[in-house]
Amino acid sequence: MSAHQRNIAIIAHVDHGKTTLVDQLFRQSGTFRDNQRIEERAMDSNDLEKERGITILAKCTSVEWEGTRINIVDTPGHADFGGEVERILSMVDGVILLVDSSEGAMPQTKFVTGKALALGLKPIVVVNKIDRQDERTQEVLDEVFDLFVSLDANDEQLEFPVLFASGRNGYASDDPLAREGTLSPLFQKIVDHVPAPSADPDGPFKFLVTLLDRDNFLGRILTGLVFSGSVKTNQAIHALDNDGNIVETGRASKIMTFRGLERVPTDEAVAGDIISIAGLTTATVSNTICDTSVSEPLHAQPIDPPTLSMRFAVNDSPMAGREGTKVTSRMIRDRLAREAESNVAIKVTESSDKDSFEVAGRGELQLGVLIETMRREGFELGISRPRVLYSTDENGQRTEPYETVVIDVDDEYAGTVVEKMATRKGEMTDMRPSGGGKTRITFSAPSRGLIGYHGEFLSDTRGTGIMNRLFEKYGPHKGKIEGRKNGVLISNGAGEANAYALGPLEERGILFVGVGTPLYEGMIIGENAKPDDLEVNPMKSKQLTNFRSTGKDDAIRLTPPKVMTLEQAIAYIDDDEMVEVTPKSIRLRKAILDPNERKKASRKKEAA
Repeated sequence: MSAHQRNIAIIAHVDHGKTTLVDQLFRQSGTFRDNQRIEERAMDSNDLEKERGITILAKCTSVEWEGTRINIVDTPGHADFGGEVERILSMVDGVILLVDSSEGAMPQTKFVTGKALALGLKPIVVVNKIDRQDERTQEVLDEVFDLFVSLDANDEQLEFPVLFASGRNGYASDDPLAREGTLSPLFQKIVDHVPAPSADPDGPFKFLVTLLDRDNFLGRILTGLVFSGSVKTNQAIHALDNDGNIVETGRASKIMTFRGLERVPTDEAVAGDIISIAGLTTATVSNTICDTSVSEPLHAQPIDPPTLSMRFAVNDSPMAGREGTKVTSRMIRDRLAREAESNVAIKVTESSDKDSFEVAGRGELQLGVLIETMRREGFELGISRPRVLYSTDENGQRTEPYETVVIDVDDEYAGTVVEKMATRKGEMTDMRPSGGGKTRITFSAPSRGLIGYHGEFLSDTRGTGIMNRLFEKYGPHKGKIEGRKNGVLISNGAGEANAYALGPLEERGILFVGVGTPLYEGMIIGENAKPDDLEVNPMKSKQLTNFRSTGKDDAIRLTPPKVMTLEQAIAYIDDDEMVEVTPKSIRLRKAILDPNERKKASRKKEAA
């Protein structure tokens, strides 16, 4: 079986066309019938992936080409979801590196490619979107070569085969000037260049879990590569952790292989197959599932540590429970435990008051996606400002996470970006023109300084700048970093916002609420133009008397309020504030709603 099988992963930066290319591989390998209706970007399976146009979860699929089964693993491009990537690479024997013919090798590409090269996988480089007006194919190839050299690729890896393709139009070729054709050269390269799985068909059954999924009928579904032996339905198996301890014993109640986008039940799987097994209840990612005679676990890839944490609390605002159906700490605890089970890059710890949970992850995007998913499931939460996770070095000095930040920006905004990054303690490591009136600037900056910068960056560059971030290292603590410069406008009572009251408040700053918005005491209704917080009454209405006024009242014209997305709200808040998240609303509020209690707490903090 395994001689006619290839296991590959596709690596690409966000938006370089990876999922679209997989769509075309499906079509041209005959996975779909001609008259079968399929969605675009079929691999982006959940709503959030479709809306944002990014891949969040790693997924397996499979196509058949001229008698060879090619198992393809689609990997996320964001480093925030890197916990998925590292384990995936242990399942495959080769990788396709997809790069945009204009943008070239980007930092997230570097992240996954570095992991793949370190494992000794041989890459096939596909330069995608060669039909773009601004393509610079040859320079991009040179960049990829330089990238491989900087990642310590060996000589064999540096002699990579190259194809030029347009995933959207469904062709690949050895000729950079080709503008039509099929993907047959890509299939042929995969078969010729990627080795067949080097699994041991005669040994005892061993299988390393790399992905975990849930099914309402089958329970836990564990996906991974069969390293040796074979497994039949209902065979007795047990799960071992990394130290060789038995986690649980059970039976393989169902074995499934991938055919296109479907999981298809099978009676037996052999070494080299990528399969899913159901039947175990506590085995998790990086456990070894094996024959009951085996006591030595397979080596699992270590996972980079989380760098950021947020507090997920029960929603305790006066409006709690009006919009969501899941509001208790027990429901939140169960949901977070389920998430931590399948997503090994997330760590959940319960606080001593039992009403909040510290959730640590890879970055704002990863935690933002988790909150958005929970919100759509009907949860109500109170979310704190993200905090970075500090560490200490061997000398007992405090260290903090740093990120490599690559910014592509129009030349005219470069000065502003450099200045803003300097105030956030970022150090510039490289600056070069990237053509077309743009400059590419690279910084090494503490993650702490980058929290909340993205929205400001987009304003500074008029929405034209592109920022890519990647975890770099734990480095020396950089000291105090200035936070938000402006204070906020806080509602001093409960009721509905009124146009008569909001009119004069517009002069004080930027409003976040419109007429008729329900408010409560301690809720943030806008940004103050000055650095202090200001308590205001946005519900005050006009006194009605039976005296006529000499002139007609001027009609009140309000500027539309600034509405924040979830990520913007999380990045905006300060340490003493929270975001109230419900299925229908995102509200900003002070953590302590009562103004007197707030004053007491700030005095205590100043005294400390």
